[in-house]
Amino acid sequence: MSESIVKVEHLSHRYSVQWAVRDINFEINQTGILGLLGSNGAGKSTIMNIICGVLSQTEGTVLINGIDLRKDPVAAKQNIGFLPQKPPLYGDLTVDEYLTYAAQLRQMDPKEIPAALEVAKEKCGISHFSKRLIKNLSGGYQQRVGIAQAIIHNPRLVVMDEPTNGLDPNQILDVRALIKDIAKDRAVLVSTHILSEVQATCDRIMMIEHGSLVFSGTIDDFDNYIEPDTFVMTLNHAPLEEDLMKVAGVTNVKPISEYSSRFRVWFDGDRETLTRMTEASVRNGWGLSEIQLEKSSMNDVFAQLSGRKNK
Repeated sequence: MSESIVKVEHLSHRYSVQWAVRDINFEINQTGILGLLGSNGAGKSTIMNIICGVLSQTEGTVLINGIDLRKDPVAAKQNIGFLPQKPPLYGDLTVDEYLTYAAQLRQMDPKEIPAALEVAKEKCGISHFSKRLIKNLSGGYQQRVGIAQAIIHNPRLVVMDEPTNGLDPNQILDVRALIKDIAKDRAVLVSTHILSEVQATCDRIMMIEHGSLVFSGTIDDFDNYIEPDTFVMTLNHAPLEEDLMKVAGVTNVKPISEYSSRFRVWFDGDRETLTRMTEASVRNGWGLSEIQLEKSSMNDVFAQLSGRKNK
């Protein structure tokens, strides 16, 4: 069995004279959740549409479960389920009627459809709404029906575009849990521009900006992308701020709150500054009880990778 369900090599696409994506390379594992992250207009939709076979790329190769999407699109797309940002639901159909219709569109064997319906409904927690009209379901359960149609044919890859968009906080938590459950035995690609969604749901991140791949790695890799330039410390016998500024490598010091014994310290990037601060505390009796590097926020990382802030 191949280690990846999707392999994309040198993918480029041009609309008229402008390149939407340029020389993108990546793979998607057999299981787990990959977040496709980027601001609006970054190229996410173009990549998703190409992977789903909606758009034919200008250059490059897309393999779905080892099948060339361009050479054999029907066979390749049998491995894909898709949930667009607005689920393609028909409100006047019942859940069973709609999922049967979705299975027929996938050209499933009619004998296999009843069992497939039960599996998808059970997975998505909608079995008790089988005979309910879709238009009478809440937004969260309509989204579950949308996910059920995406997995009705048991695809190896499920592509979801902003799957929690428009849901209330409880519905968001429910859908996130459902996505994680689905990803236990297949790959899920989630496209979003919301950092917290990636952090809460995904195993890996691929960030696109201006049509180029600017980051690919784990959540921890993303968090640690920017080297920290601040640390927090607690001093039981705090000196004047100007005394702290005398430690080599320190560039700025501010108390975290008025009359606080905790300080945020900016430094030049040399982590030996923490050692020098510790030594100065021992030498001068400042009573250091805590010293810890601060991670950059995901917003800071996103800003740097998208070119909105200079490092």
